[in-house]
Amino acid sequence: MKHRLGFGVLGILATTVVTALLMSAATAFAQTDEIQVYDAEIAQPGVFNLTLHNNYTIDGLKEPRFPGGIVPNHTLNGVPEWAYGVTDWFEQGLYLPLYSDASNLGPALNGFKVRELFVVPHAADRTFFYGINFEFSYNAKHWDPDHYTSEIRPIIGWHLGKFDFIVNPIFDNSFKGFKNLDFAPSVRVAYNLSKTWAVAVEEYADFGVIQRFLPFDQQSQQVFGVIDYKGEPFNVEAGLGFGLTGSSDRLVVKLMLSRDLNKPVAP
Repeated sequence: MKHRLGFGVLGILATTVVTALLMSAATAFAQTDEIQVYDAEIAQPGVFNLTLHNNYTIDGLKEPRFPGGIVPNHTLNGVPEWAYGVTDWFEQGLYLPLYSDASNLGPALNGFKVRELFVVPHAADRTFFYGINFEFSYNAKHWDPDHYTSEIRPIIGWHLGKFDFIVNPIFDNSFKGFKNLDFAPSVRVAYNLSKTWAVAVEEYADFGVIQRFLPFDQQSQQVFGVIDYKGEPFNVEAGLGFGLTGSSDRLVVKLMLSRDLNKPVAP
């Protein structure tokens, strides 16, 4: 059976994209609570899901990326991500609380985010899949120099036999104009060993504002080796990341644990 987004859904998406772009701008590259490539899979309608994100910088930058910011080296960042499947094409999310155990500040609360994720239904069963995610953030001053920011994350991917190829061409925005959108894409290539196990290579970059990309040595460029497990009692994604430039954290570990908190209600 083919599944299609209706005209009304596409209209909502188009309106939201245009609105976000008209209001958008760049943000200074900051610490991150979530190191993940989105694959357009969402919770089933009526299901609550919880994902715990944690990442720790084993060897990172010794100075904050902006005055008064968190020092990445030897810092733990994380957040619980609460999600609810509204329909088979829309998932509502809340990140609360964003937290750190920072090497220069100690325990700290960093703010919260609201997420709106629109996807083609049943993405896991399709060869080609797509979606778009919007996040709206309130940030503590040590987390980001701008109190209010957002993220525009298109999702494009292919399931090709045992291989997955996924691109998230992300634009970070702090509401200062289109030319100041910050381009921070991520890419994932995975090989599925079985229905429950997969290995992957992921790349996370920050090129700077689209008006003028930074020189390569000033960009953040990180490559992660990742292992995934989907099963009981929860799904696990673990990875080790290596920085490729002098402006990147050299060694970072990430761990994600997720599970549904309830079962879908039969129609």
